[in-house]
Amino acid sequence: MPDDGSLPASALATLGERGFSVYLHVPFCQTRCGYCDFNAYTASELAGMSSGDYMTAALREMELAARILGPETPPAATVFVGGGTPTLLPPGDLARLLGAVRERFGLSEDAEITTEANPETVSPGYFAALREAGFTRVSLGMQSVVPHVLQTLERSHTPGRGIEAASWAREAGFEHVSLDLIYGTPGESMADWQASLDAVVTAPVDHVSAYSLIVEEGTRLALRVRKGEMPMPDDDELAEKYLMAESTLSRRGFINYETSNWAMGDSGRCRHNLAYWRGGDWWGIGPGAHSHIGGVRFWNRKHPRSYSATLSDGRSPAQGREVLSEEDRRTERVMLELRLAEGLALTVLTDDERSRVASVVSDGLAEVRDGRLVLTLAGRLLADGIILRLLGA
Repeated sequence: MPDDGSLPASALATLGERGFSVYLHVPFCQTRCGYCDFNAYTASELAGMSSGDYMTAALREMELAARILGPETPPAATVFVGGGTPTLLPPGDLARLLGAVRERFGLSEDAEITTEANPETVSPGYFAALREAGFTRVSLGMQSVVPHVLQTLERSHTPGRGIEAASWAREAGFEHVSLDLIYGTPGESMADWQASLDAVVTAPVDHVSAYSLIVEEGTRLALRVRKGEMPMPDDDELAEKYLMAESTLSRRGFINYETSNWAMGDSGRCRHNLAYWRGGDWWGIGPGAHSHIGGVRFWNRKHPRSYSATLSDGRSPAQGREVLSEEDRRTERVMLELRLAEGLALTVLTDDERSRVASVVSDGLAEVRDGRLVLTLAGRLLADGIILRLLGA
């Protein structure tokens, strides 16, 4: 990656054709959960770096991005603040970051502006301040309402706090509130999972994400599994839990629009994540953040201190990049768009790939609707395998 962060003219030529978004990564966490391999750091891992140092560096990267992208950059249609735990920052800092996005890039009139939040780090007043600053959406990491499941995940919040926080967000004026769940935690029974689903559908939310737990190498949970301290559920159990999620959520009016995401109608869908899945352009601000502009993907230095120091030296914090070929981008479309409820246009597939469609359909894993390949419920359970099958991998 060039020190000045410059991008090829070919990348800038198509900037915004598929929309433009901004992601802000806040790397701070109070504690590290046992299953987490995100780019997040506790105070002891930051080597003295403060939230003020982070703010200075993030604002510098925004200035750099604005210079590189130029005045023709379309206003951001979505902004997403993730982490880490963004709500460890005071609401005034999140407001300042959003204000800088507005100043450097502009915001579309109907911009979706989301922050992730840990239920234990928010309050009614915190949400009121975010709403006043212009945030429109909150995504709360609840994971479960069952005490022993939260304990296994090493989550710090109490079982009912996610539901309570969702109510606070609604009372503060947030129309769009999401709760995130994880299923497949070692020791989680079917009844445990159903309890979490039942709690979510009684909450004042219009979006639910439900992800199967992935035990990532290098985490404390992976070490415990490897030592035989706890067993992982088998694929059949995970499939059954996914079907429980679909059944419970759909009965209450939630519609699956991406394999792991459900929303109350189109307005409840996360537009920022849809921008990722549809191959849009976005600039990722912060340590370890990834960006994609016109077929060029690049990523920042991971440790906050290294990230900050590079920007202080007047250099881009990007550590590397790859220029995607047209075939790379086409393959990614197959991998991402097939996970969407709207499916994948058959015209994206090659002749060889289209020849494999009939067998996928005959197996009951997909349907062809209006020239698009759409996964069935059975197909959603096997989405990754179907993608590999179509690609001949």
